[in-house]
Amino acid sequence: MIKIKKLEKLTSNPTSNWGFNGYETDKIFSISSIEIGNTFEFSLREKNQHYNKTWETNAEDINELNTIIEQGHSFGAFENNELVGWVICNLREWNNSLFIENILISENFRGQNIGRLLIKSVNRKARELKCRIVELETQSTNYPAIKFYQKAGFHFTGINTKLYNDSSETALFMSYEVLI
Repeated sequence: MIKIKKLEKLTSNPTSNWGFNGYETDKIFSISSIEIGNTFEFSLREKNQHYNKTWETNAEDINELNTIIEQGHSFGAFENNELVGWVICNLREWNNSLFIENILISENFRGQNIGRLLIKSVNRKARELKCRIVELETQSTNYPAIKFYQKAGFHFTGINTKLYNDSSETALFMSYEVLI
């Protein structure tokens, strides 16, 4: 049985045993934007296109994540006391938000509502902290994640066309208002 608990500092890299870290999809979001004078509009369109992205979490990444975990606003999913997923959140006092920096679930545990349980924990923490929003950033090519976030109540709030080196990806910002 999966238990969600406050995430403590990582002493090793659990993702090395988590299988496939990344996503594969046959659908992405295509972004178009128009700037006319002082106005700016963007639109998202679903596009049938295969896309595969993988990554490795290295020691430097773990150190950076630990800096955020030390704030005490991150959660882990555990099965038999083994970490099988996490959501790592950064409290941004300057705009009264809780920012999801990283959410990742072991390949063997995906599709079992663990992501939903982690987001529920984030929502409870955001209410406890009296944050006004929970926000995150993801790639326009990460269709499965975007659909998951929408189902969890997130809405599109912005884009950044220059955030990534890969010109086929656009940063999508999503958030939801925290109901206190």
